[in-house]
Amino acid sequence: MQIQILVSGSSGNAIFFELGNTKILIDAGISARRIEYSLAGIGVRAGDLDAILITHEHRDHVSGVEVLARKHRLPVYARPRTWDVLGFRDSLDRDCRRELSDSADIGQVKVVPFPVSHDASDPVGFCLYHRQSKYVIATDLGVVTPVVREAMGYADAIIIETNHDLDMLDRGPYPLYLKRRIRSAVGHLSNAEAAELLSSIDRKPSLHVFLAHLSQKNNRPALAEKTVRERLLKQGCEVGHEVVLHMTYPDRVSGFVR
Repeated sequence: MQIQILVSGSSGNAIFFELGNTKILIDAGISARRIEYSLAGIGVRAGDLDAILITHEHRDHVSGVEVLARKHRLPVYARPRTWDVLGFRDSLDRDCRRELSDSADIGQVKVVPFPVSHDASDPVGFCLYHRQSKYVIATDLGVVTPVVREAMGYADAIIIETNHDLDMLDRGPYPLYLKRRIRSAVGHLSNAEAAELLSSIDRKPSLHVFLAHLSQKNNRPALAEKTVRERLLKQGCEVGHEVVLHMTYPDRVSGFVR
């Protein structure tokens, strides 16, 4: 099993999972060439992917999907309403376009989408089930709903959005309308909100957490890690044992192999 965050941030997102003999890419928000290069660096050929899953249609999550899927004839899974707004939909062969409803079985992995609150057509997070393990991805959400909280319960690994530090956002260079959008219920999750969520979910004895989708203007990896770690420690959690925190970056691969 391996989880590799090929890239994560406001300018692009792509996450690779290898669970058993099944290889899945979640989002492809950078160029196909860069994804191929990053995968090669961890010993994976893009043509060996079993599927690409799309969380939503924003450019930083889909900009490389069309070229990657066409070049390697990869199946692409997205919600029906997401397909409706993807400009490259008709350029892909019908065999490559897969509608994702309640769940999908991809190789040895069961994929279950769940709704998140974001300003897109039908944005989702994903639960991936493989054997007795559960992996959760939720990287663009403005508010934590009961559905999100339940989806994260008893996971073995979670990739969660820690988009911004509230003070950095307030003092930062973004115009007021954009700050309001980021902080809204359909915007992005702050470090503090992610920390509170992680401190309140039902957990297994050991959980790996990737702090993802950081704003390059309004956050820092070490600051996101510090905020989450301090909140978990306050709860009495043994950080590094009960919960292992992993930082992610917009310009290099970070991951976990077991």
